[in-house]
Amino acid sequence: MSTSVILASAFVLSFVALLVFIWSQRHGLFSRDSSGANVIFGADEIGRAEEPAVTSTAAHALQQQVNQVSGKMAAPASVSDLRARAAADESSTPVVFFMFCAAFAWLLVATAAGLLASYKLHEPDFLTQYAWLTFGRVRTVHLNAVAYGWAPMAGLGIAMFVLPRLLGRPLLGGGFAILGAALWNAALISGLASIAVGINDGLEWLEIPWQIDVLFVTGGLLVAVPLVLTLAKRKVEHLYVSVWYMACALFWFPVMFVVANVPELHRGVEQATMNWWFGHNVLGLFYTPLALAAVYYFLPKVIGRPVQSYNLSLIGFWGLAFFYGQVGGHHLIGGPVPAWLITLSIVQSMMMVLPVIAFTVNQYQTLDGYLSALRYSPTLRFIGLGGLMYTASSLQGSFEALRSVNAVTHFTHYTVGHSHLGLYAFVTLVFFGAMYFIVPRVTRREWPYPRLIAAHFWLSSTGVAIYVIALCVGGWLQGEAMLDASKPFMDSVAVTLPYLKARTVGGALMGLGHLVFATHFACMIFNLGPRRVGATLLGDAPAGAP
Repeated sequence: MSTSVILASAFVLSFVALLVFIWSQRHGLFSRDSSGANVIFGADEIGRAEEPAVTSTAAHALQQQVNQVSGKMAAPASVSDLRARAAADESSTPVVFFMFCAAFAWLLVATAAGLLASYKLHEPDFLTQYAWLTFGRVRTVHLNAVAYGWAPMAGLGIAMFVLPRLLGRPLLGGGFAILGAALWNAALISGLASIAVGINDGLEWLEIPWQIDVLFVTGGLLVAVPLVLTLAKRKVEHLYVSVWYMACALFWFPVMFVVANVPELHRGVEQATMNWWFGHNVLGLFYTPLALAAVYYFLPKVIGRPVQSYNLSLIGFWGLAFFYGQVGGHHLIGGPVPAWLITLSIVQSMMMVLPVIAFTVNQYQTLDGYLSALRYSPTLRFIGLGGLMYTASSLQGSFEALRSVNAVTHFTHYTVGHSHLGLYAFVTLVFFGAMYFIVPRVTRREWPYPRLIAAHFWLSSTGVAIYVIALCVGGWLQGEAMLDASKPFMDSVAVTLPYLKARTVGGALMGLGHLVFATHFACMIFNLGPRRVGATLLGDAPAGAP
């Protein structure tokens, strides 16, 4: 079969499948009405803001903003709905608390390793006398602490909190998830220790030895048990789009991880192809679905308004499922791999514009008229910015896959900047926002210090902006210098130095934000600081609010 036939078939199949799905949604084949977006709300709850991370005064101010846009007063909360939600939150509390504690620990470990690695890029002689602190090892520790520590523990903890709320019953099998999370963290501790002493498998994102990966697989399977048990016993007919995202993330990741880690299965060029198939898909088919699930739940929940186009939310899901699986191949442009595979990856990367646009339009329509609520809600501010960065990082990634752009950006710091735009500015900021909503429910205590929430937001957002802009600009200049045959290679290194220093400054601001966040979380756990009636807020309430 010719290359052109393979490419044309893959493109037509994906495109036709998406068109069929769009048609089915327009004609209501999967749902008899458009009420799917309303299932996250109880009776008469639409129009009532919910934000545990605000004071009672600010909550009133937030509700006034919502009432002003909707043109009506919110109905009183249903006692039965509140009791059901309290039971759901109570059932998930032990699991969520354990995972969040682990997530905070790995966030600090990853931050320390990342800052050290960043500093060593422009000060390469720093701490070279210690083998385990050399750049090759400490940077790998940073990557794995983020990829298998912070992001999974935060994302899965959020999923365990949201699932019983969306399925209408308390979480079942929470003990399996706690045991699974314990095995997962034991595996990560062992894996990072092996990397630090110089033992690893030599593949990016897959450095941890496969013998340890068996623990990850076992732990991951146990974490998925509550999803299966609760889903089987759900009390709702319709599955909200967030459930689709979370369930598929918990299915896609084990498949990818097992396939990528089978010993001696992949060799040579096939191994490199598999490496980037896994490396890209772990972002797009694991972290991204968990983050999008959080956006689709918490964003409408905070403002008391359903997503404005439920069909668009499902198109975004199926577009991600159809188009993302092969985008990692664009990292192999110029390598000894089949040309059709590279072209297929570029085509799939550009087709990802469709689900991204669907999400962006839906987010804009849902927030239209409610932007003033960003002043008051920490959850909304983090998640709103994170959702915007999903659009930015996805569009940047699609165009970066084009051969003309890739010729400049390949093997440069530009790619690192892009990855942080996705995994930090999008995924991590969304997780931060969701955790601000969830932690008061889990600890039964309000965030004690309003200024620390504001400090965390501005430190993180400003830091990642400096980080990404510096690396994208410096990486582009680096790529142009490497393409100039009249310049020695060291010129391409020298041109990046100011931008690498800016990267460290941005990373330091992000790290300070993480320290503020972790300190604030510790205050919640150990009952430190002032107690409040309702938690804290980013802005002051408008004049006249009680």
